[in-house]
Amino acid sequence: MTYLELVVLGFALAMDAVAVSVAQGMRMYRPRWRDAAFLAVAFGLFQAVMPLGGWALSFWFAGVVSAVAPWIAFALLAYLGVVMIREGLSDDEDDEAAGASGGTGAAAGAGVAAYAPLTLAVVLPLAVATSIDAAAVGVTFGVLDMGVGAVLEAVAMIGVVTLLLSLAAVFVGARVGERLGRYAELVGGAILVLIGLRILLDHLGVLG
Repeated sequence: MTYLELVVLGFALAMDAVAVSVAQGMRMYRPRWRDAAFLAVAFGLFQAVMPLGGWALSFWFAGVVSAVAPWIAFALLAYLGVVMIREGLSDDEDDEAAGASGGTGAAAGAGVAAYAPLTLAVVLPLAVATSIDAAAVGVTFGVLDMGVGAVLEAVAMIGVVTLLLSLAAVFVGARVGERLGRYAELVGGAILVLIGLRILLDHLGVLG
């Protein structure tokens, strides 16, 4: 594969990670570079490791991935999305209670959610959910009879592209989140659920 083809492949595989990064950026108020880099590195790493695993385990792994991966991705993203939506609704109820009792907290008054740092418990399932389908791409490397050096070059390119796009997407999402205020977490959760649903419906052939 040429470098241009690898870059295009990297962009295609990174789209789910980018969308999820935007959603995570929306739930954080002015995200720290440490958290943004943590998310981006995790997404880039898993986006590189999954095709490498698919290539190593070849066609046996391809059958498993094609049958199970979309369901796993849907379950993980839907669960995390619902959790975010519940947290957003809980924040709304807390704000209403604070307003009724005369609370004047700065964050509540501005309608902005408190900073929500990313944890491994949040990032790990997101990284798996957005990259598990990429394992099947690794099988393509086997079909093309690519050598070890070419495969490593390909997965490195995929990982770097995903990392850079995800890093930028976190801050794009944060800017959107500032405008949405306390509704950002609700929108972010809905995005995760919709991404998971899109992956599942695409697997079932509903989306053509």
